[in-house]
Amino acid sequence: MTRGAPLLRVAGLRAGYGRVPVLHGVALAVPAGRIVALIGPNGAGKTTLLAAVMGLLPRRGDVHLDGVPAGPAEAMVAAGVALVPETRALFSDMTVEDNLLLGFYPCRRAGARDAAAAMRTVFAIFPRLEERRRQRAATLSGGERQMLALGRALVARPRLLLLDEPSLGLAPLIVRDIFRVLARLREDGLAILLVEQNARAALQISDYGYVLEMGEVVLEGASAALAGDARVIATYLGHGDEAAHG
Repeated sequence: MTRGAPLLRVAGLRAGYGRVPVLHGVALAVPAGRIVALIGPNGAGKTTLLAAVMGLLPRRGDVHLDGVPAGPAEAMVAAGVALVPETRALFSDMTVEDNLLLGFYPCRRAGARDAAAAMRTVFAIFPRLEERRRQRAATLSGGERQMLALGRALVARPRLLLLDEPSLGLAPLIVRDIFRVLARLREDGLAILLVEQNARAALQISDYGYVLEMGEVVLEGASAALAGDARVIATYLGHGDEAAHG
């Protein structure tokens, strides 16, 4: 796929929990090799959208990956989609290395040599994980846990990364490090759909953005244009680096 071509395309997406609807016909696109930000207030449905795209929730509407209708979660993983949830979902009693190996599990047929190569790639991105490779995940700092969650997703060499609130609970310096990694991954051709509580940082790093409110896209555009939009400034950028999240 050429850089900039649509990799993920969503149209008319409806999803929720039981009989409670959350998303009401959402449409968005994520080109290859681009970062697309999804911002909005707490409860807008941003996390629900990621789960629905990944196939973790029942969904109605169209979700296409590289022009092919998306399947359930297992099929999405096999097609090269990785989700890093807000909770990070690490196995605390397992070592860093074993957590990473679990991320390689969908590629297990590739063999041990490929697993080792994928691990080296992740360690090149996050050298601190190599230093901690024998430690249990429970002993890591918040920043290291986020690195491990990202590393576990990246070890399978995805084409599309769904990333939920990567800066949540982290010190500003660590957040800058994480965002530098995301920029590097984009340069390597990875497509990223980024849900981020820090709207200012999300719009600074992304190429395009969507504003989600009450389960509907109410505004979209190039990130630089959104960052200069009066409504976005008043609602999401008016208090330093703090923004509503959810």
